[in-house]
Amino acid sequence: QVQLVESGGGLVQAGGSLILSCTRSGRTYTVNAMAWFRQAPGKERELVGGLAWNISRPYYSHSVKGRCTISGDNAENTLTLQMSSLKPEDTAVYFCAATTKYSLVISPNPAWYDYWGRGAQVTVSA
Repeated sequence: QVQLVESGGGLVQAGGSLILSCTRSGRTYTVNAMAWFRQAPGKERELVGGLAWNISRPYYSHSVKGRCTISGDNAENTLTLQMSSLKPEDTAVYFCAATTKYSLVISPNPAWYDYWGRGAQVTVSA
């Protein structure tokens, strides 16, 4: 089993920035990729971006590309999401996810991921 815990988030003004961190514990050596998803009220969970250990660069979804940086620290077992130029439409619960499966891409399908954090609320005010 792998446990994921998100931290950070909160209330941010439009145009501002935020940092979310995800700390993993347990059988961390089984994890091959991690990702950030978000889910706004009444909407499906969508991929923000992710990082796989066999892919050299992080992947970012079109909706956040250019405003987002995902980085991982294997020594600390953390995955960090930095977002800037925040918009009200970025308001959502942000989830950290991990998969033990190998892939050459970061899957946008939530079912691909084996473990999930409880989520962190991010609210962007206009």
